[in-house]
Amino acid sequence: MRLVLVGPPGAGKGTQAEFIAAHVAVPKISTGDIFRTNVSQGTPLGLEAKRYMDDGKLVPDEVTINMVRDRLAEPDAENGFLLDGFPRNVSQAEALDEMLKTEGMKLDAVLDLEVPEDEVVKRIAGRRICRKDSSHVFHVQYKQPKTAGVCDVCGGELYQRDDDSEDTVRKRLEVYHTQTEPIIDYYKAQGLLVTISALGEVQEITKRAMDALKK
Repeated sequence: MRLVLVGPPGAGKGTQAEFIAAHVAVPKISTGDIFRTNVSQGTPLGLEAKRYMDDGKLVPDEVTINMVRDRLAEPDAENGFLLDGFPRNVSQAEALDEMLKTEGMKLDAVLDLEVPEDEVVKRIAGRRICRKDSSHVFHVQYKQPKTAGVCDVCGGELYQRDDDSEDTVRKRLEVYHTQTEPIIDYYKAQGLLVTISALGEVQEITKRAMDALKK
């Protein structure tokens, strides 16, 4: 099965990508992982991407597309994949169609995780990260520490990242609406779009996704 996962920041794409990919027995391929791998291994594409990143510039579509093309050519993706974070715009979606068509393949579905904007802001702006270990994550509403501002695991100070402030989240949502949301109509026109609500418990959302994909 060849899938693309889309949705606004805070929709839980990373979490759902892990579970859904495991359910359908395909590799989860995220652009974040691809970038980190290419940069850490010093590949020509990784070095090119790093030059833009070091200058604080966006990595051009062409570089991202070529990284994805290389990753999809690896043996574990031969019988399917789940893409998380790509495509981010219509140009990338068109490039993905072309690279799959060249290999005689096509997407099976595009899963759209739908979350109200206010819920996205609440989820992200409410996150608190441990200064000692960033893998210790709490939330002012959904996962409160026993002592306010203190990590339950190691006693580190909990803080809100600058990227998680309400103003920043709303700006990220504006970018999503402008650049990424148009791919929803692009895939809807192809009859590939499957939209589900991403509200509720993680397992509940995964079940909803799998039920929708089976149809």
